[in-house]
Amino acid sequence: MSRNFLVVDPEEGIEVLKGLASTIRIRILKLLHVEGSMNGNDIAEKLGLPQSTISTNIQVLEAAGLIRTETQKARKGNQKICHSMFDEVLVMFKEDITPLKSNSIEVAMPLGLYTSCEVSAPCGLCSTEGIIGLLDVPDTFLDPDRMKTGLIWFTRGYLEYQFPNNAKLSQNRIEAMEFSLELSSEVPGTSADWPSDITLSVNGTEIGTWTSPGDFGDKRGVYTPDWWKLKGSQYGKLKSWRVMPDGTYVDGVKISPVSLVDLDLANHHSIRLRIAVKPDAKHPGGINIFGRGFGNYDQDIILRLQTER
Repeated sequence: MSRNFLVVDPEEGIEVLKGLASTIRIRILKLLHVEGSMNGNDIAEKLGLPQSTISTNIQVLEAAGLIRTETQKARKGNQKICHSMFDEVLVMFKEDITPLKSNSIEVAMPLGLYTSCEVSAPCGLCSTEGIIGLLDVPDTFLDPDRMKTGLIWFTRGYLEYQFPNNAKLSQNRIEAMEFSLELSSEVPGTSADWPSDITLSVNGTEIGTWTSPGDFGDKRGVYTPDWWKLKGSQYGKLKSWRVMPDGTYVDGVKISPVSLVDLDLANHHSIRLRIAVKPDAKHPGGINIFGRGFGNYDQDIILRLQTER
C-alpha cells in the first residue's frame, strides 16, 4: 500500500508546524488517518468535543495543507468532508533532505520480526488489539502472534533483528548507516525520571549506548490505542543512531568512535541489529520499544543506508 509523505524544512514550513502544535489537531489527524474521511460533526462526536472547536481547528489544518476539505450535499443542506493528506510528516533541514531522498536505501522492520531474543521479566508484548501471550513470561516472546507486536518491553536482555544488506546486493558502497526507533525506559507504572542505558550492536560490535531519561505516561501516545491503560507506558523518544566514517552519533551527537570501517559491512550479507539492556549497565532501567499503532510516531524499526552517489 502506498503512503503519502510530507518533508518539511522548519525554516520554511512554519504553517505546518503550527498546524501540528496542538493536541486537538493531532487527535483530528490521527482520527482521519485511522478512520478515513469524515465530516466535522462526526469528528466532534468521535472526539467528544464541541463542533465549534473542531471547526476552528479544521480551518488551521486546512490552511497548513495537512488536510483537504470538499463540500457534499447532505439531507439537510451541505456538509464539509475532511480528508487526511499525509500518512507521515518528516521535519528536516533543507540541506539534509536531498541526500536522504536521492541515494538512500530504507528497510522497515516490524517489531515482532526479531530473529533471536533473551529477556527477563517484567516483560511483555502487545498488538493494537490486546496482550499477546502471557505477561512477564519470557517464553511468550516465541509466540507466533509476536508478528503482530506494536509494543514490546523487558527489563534485561536483548532482541536481535536481521536486516538484508541491500547495499551489498546492489553493489553500492555505504557512506552512512542509520537506525531510527522509538524508545523509553521501563518501570512498573511509569516514571519520567527512570534512566536506562540502551545499547545497540551491529553484527556483534557495540556501536553505542543512549541513556533513556524515563518511562513516559503523563499523556496518551498519539497512536497508542484507547484500550491500553493510561498508567502504562504511552510513548517514547524517537532516536537516531547514525554510523559514519568517523564514528557513531545519536541525534547528531557523537557517542562512540565505532565507524563504518569497524563494521566492515561490505563483507556481510545481512545487518544484525541487537537492542539490549546489558546486565552490567550503569542504569539498568529496562526498555520499551514502540512500533506501529503505539507511541507518537507509528513506525517500525527503520534502517537507512546512505550509499555513494
